[in-house]
Amino acid sequence: MMPYFLRLIGAFAVCAMLAACASSRTPGASVDDLNANASLKSVLLSDRTHDYSDIDMTIFEGRLLLTGTMPSDEGRQKLVANAWKAKNITQVIDEVIIADKTSFAQGAKDGRIDRAIKTKLLTDRGVTSRNFKIAVSRGVVYLLGVARDQVELDRVINSARSTAGVEKVVSHVLYQGDPSRNVRR
Repeated sequence: MMPYFLRLIGAFAVCAMLAACASSRTPGASVDDLNANASLKSVLLSDRTHDYSDIDMTIFEGRLLLTGTMPSDEGRQKLVANAWKAKNITQVIDEVIIADKTSFAQGAKDGRIDRAIKTKLLTDRGVTSRNFKIAVSRGVVYLLGVARDQVELDRVINSARSTAGVEKVVSHVLYQGDPSRNVRR
């Protein structure tokens, strides 16, 4: 008889594979995104010319969404140039604004908005929540990911818009059949 521990590991593996099948994300794309994130952090850490501490980096299927603030346009341009140096990045979406760093109070509000939207998406049976990434900066919600169709995307956008404190919603979501998706299987 197979030990309980091995059966438990096998059950987790089956659940993980089923979750990947239910999602539009492939295991290869997820690994590529993790590698891109590590590569990007390495590139930015080696650049001592600018402070990137108020920048959020969100990666989904090689598409990099940059949000947050930079004190100068020169710094923002350097950030974008550095982003293209990272491995596995196929697109850089620049939503960085030129402004002072985000205050602690605003950061706390953005964190609350982020958690509230993620909770809504997790409990919405009409949305595959793992197919969407959210970034919140100064009350603006940025969406990145892949929607099955317009109905699902509308549900995600409406969930974000109806969250207290949201100033605006910006979607960078593609559809599953979009030919511009560069997905490793």
